[in-house]
Amino acid sequence: MNTADGRDYRVQSLERRIESVVEIGRALASTLDLDPLLHLILDTVTELVDADRSTLFLLDEERGELWSKIAQGDLGVAPEIRVRLGEGVAGWVARSGKTLTLDDAYQDERFNPEFDRQSGYRTRSILCVPLADKRGRTIGVIQALNKRSGPFTADDVELLQSLAGQAAVALENARLYESVLAQKRELEERVHELDVLVETERDAGAAQGLDDMLDRMLQRAMDLVGAEAGSIALRDRASATLLFRSARGRAGEAVRRLRLADGEGIVGFVATRGESALVDDPAGDPRHSTDFAQRIGHPPRNIVCVPLFGEDGPVGAVELLDKTPAGQAFTAADVKLLTLIAGQISKALQLARAREERINESRLAAIGQLLASVLHDLRTPMTVISGYAQLMAASGDATLRAEHARQIDRQFELVGAMMREVLAFARGETQLLARKVYLHKFMEEVEAQMRAEFSGSAIEVAVEIGYRGVAWFDELKLLRAVHNIARNAREAMEGGGRFAVGLAVDGADLVFTFADSGPGIPPEIEGRLFDPFVTSGKQGGTGLGLAIVKKIVEDHGGRVACRSSPGSGTTFELRLPRERRNDPPA
Repeated sequence: MNTADGRDYRVQSLERRIESVVEIGRALASTLDLDPLLHLILDTVTELVDADRSTLFLLDEERGELWSKIAQGDLGVAPEIRVRLGEGVAGWVARSGKTLTLDDAYQDERFNPEFDRQSGYRTRSILCVPLADKRGRTIGVIQALNKRSGPFTADDVELLQSLAGQAAVALENARLYESVLAQKRELEERVHELDVLVETERDAGAAQGLDDMLDRMLQRAMDLVGAEAGSIALRDRASATLLFRSARGRAGEAVRRLRLADGEGIVGFVATRGESALVDDPAGDPRHSTDFAQRIGHPPRNIVCVPLFGEDGPVGAVELLDKTPAGQAFTAADVKLLTLIAGQISKALQLARAREERINESRLAAIGQLLASVLHDLRTPMTVISGYAQLMAASGDATLRAEHARQIDRQFELVGAMMREVLAFARGETQLLARKVYLHKFMEEVEAQMRAEFSGSAIEVAVEIGYRGVAWFDELKLLRAVHNIARNAREAMEGGGRFAVGLAVDGADLVFTFADSGPGIPPEIEGRLFDPFVTSGKQGGTGLGLAIVKKIVEDHGGRVACRSSPGSGTTFELRLPRERRNDPPA
């Protein structure tokens, strides 16, 4: 047959086919949007092979099925066609990897007429070709139905095979692109997780104590996940309750004051079971405690909650309420992110508890050693008391006896202060009784105490008072510090020597100096001199004396320093604020 312009119809049809293939190739090279490209290929298939309709099936390897990625015409049964691998014409082609042409479908046993019966469609002829990837594996099929102008031809087979090849390339490109995108998303997710870990580590490092650390990490979780409120609940196994150690957002202060029974509410369920919870409708969840929500006046819209773990299992939970912005719900990604943060909180809790246990153990050990130190220190006031008692017995002067009695009372005050110090150390407390002190009287008492401390030794005591005004400090505690320094000096100068005590003013500081003529600080402990339990091997030494000196001075807002050189003795310098802190000058 010739066309109006004299060209053969077959030539014109061939040109159209070539143009279509070129058009598909151009589209394939210019887009990664798979669906429009596959629709273009399928429309071209239907037009060029003169079919009634066409379908592109993809292989679901996990389920062993073909499913209709694109299907033309009214399916009439379901939005998607699924065919088991090996069943029907499409299933046979997918399994065998061979092209199949049927002029009369109902005459071939491989054809399954069930779809026709369900949809009312009548299949006559079929052309079905496999889609193969670059390794030759079948990934799907293209099936054309009911050629309008007769049976499908060899040209139709060749054309459909060509277009199927292009469809396979498009699918491979799309899958490769999706793989790259997935890897990019995974990398971004890993970077985000690392950022979260760095931020939470920074929060933990900047925190001033456990509660501050929990507050910071909870706020970080709320900001990253997006929540209006949140809490961290820890289990108290002794009382079988949940204690809210941190709570932020609306009703946060009310939550901190309340406890839940172990296992009560969604947070209790998570804290005891160790299972995460994602709840879109708390009111309809049987685990939700409506009574607790009413008590704090905050019925939540939605909840995400993940457990905290210790060495022996779940120890608490982190709960976030009300996803932001309003109207959104928490997602599985939020659970994953919150779990990551909860892991950091769990680690910080374990470290804090381990540190607390070590401190308690150290405190108990220190109490025992401190008691030994105090018993040692009691020798000085007891010696003074004994001396004044003897003087009282030998004196007939009432005024002098009264003075001796006052000095004895003063020593008992010092003994009482030592006892209180032991209790304060055991409780981890800092108690100062800062009073107005007349420094000339204080230094006279220091001199008397030092002479009693060094009695029976060949140590000369020298006191120089460069300032005779007043100052504010805890007199008994500072005397305790002086005694500790003096006792170290006595032990360092076993063969005798000189102990000089000085007082001066340097700007706003009151400066006490204590210098001995002993052998100096041993090099092995010089840098750790004020650490607890550091000793140079002295008989009966506890290593607490200078640690207590440092604590007393720092409790006053001052600082202590030491200068020492071999053979030239040691000098301790105690600097205290001369004026009472937060008070007007005396």
